[in-house]
Amino acid sequence: MRVLLVEYDDDTAEGTSGTLRSIGYAVDHVSTGAEAVEMLRRYDYDLALLEMVLPDMEGYEVVRTIRAARIDTPAMVLSSLVRPQVKVKAFSAGADDYITKPYDPTELAARVQAVVRRSKGYCEPTLRAGRLKLCLDSREVSVDGRPVHLTGKEYLILQLLLLRKGMVLTKDAFLNHLYGGMDEPEMKIIDVFICKLRKKLHQAGVENLITTVWGQGYMLKEDASSRPVVVKPVAAPAAASGASSLGAL
Repeated sequence: MRVLLVEYDDDTAEGTSGTLRSIGYAVDHVSTGAEAVEMLRRYDYDLALLEMVLPDMEGYEVVRTIRAARIDTPAMVLSSLVRPQVKVKAFSAGADDYITKPYDPTELAARVQAVVRRSKGYCEPTLRAGRLKLCLDSREVSVDGRPVHLTGKEYLILQLLLLRKGMVLTKDAFLNHLYGGMDEPEMKIIDVFICKLRKKLHQAGVENLITTVWGQGYMLKEDASSRPVVVKPVAAPAAASGASSLGAL
């Protein structure tokens, strides 16, 4: 998961970034509203976390601008302004939540996760696929209650597969989820991560959750068999002579 933090004060930005990274989010930081709009236009973020008071515009103007541009990235305002009128203005512009400073890091983490969950269509903090369970809050993965130890990148890949269960995800989608369009490695690294993830799931007793869709990407399915499935395109049947082909039917 990746967050764009829009905060003019570097010290505050450092503290907030630390809170977000502690719950597993990658963070990009900009200081102005114009930079925020440009980043949200160019990259796919899971959340924008904005200070209301910025050097060039107010935070709600950033939200209004991206909503007018049909950018549906969830937006949370994090500000020292507590007046009800300011909050109403932020929500009217399209903000998804508003939290005031000084904030409790635990509350901030919980509310960030809640907004992201809702934006993905999940109200509960737990994602499931058969015997597999992933807890978004604690970042714990388990099979039948037994923990499965994943690296950060393996967890993020499994998280995306669960959030988009039943959908084919391209390698570009995984790269964007892992790196946010910045400093991306070669595409083949996704195959390496998938291979290692499959191996760990197999060792935990879960097989065939991750399906390879030939020439397209990967997909997570609930049904399992003995080996990972590779879905290959089916070639059109060759034309046959009328009498012999009809006789074979």
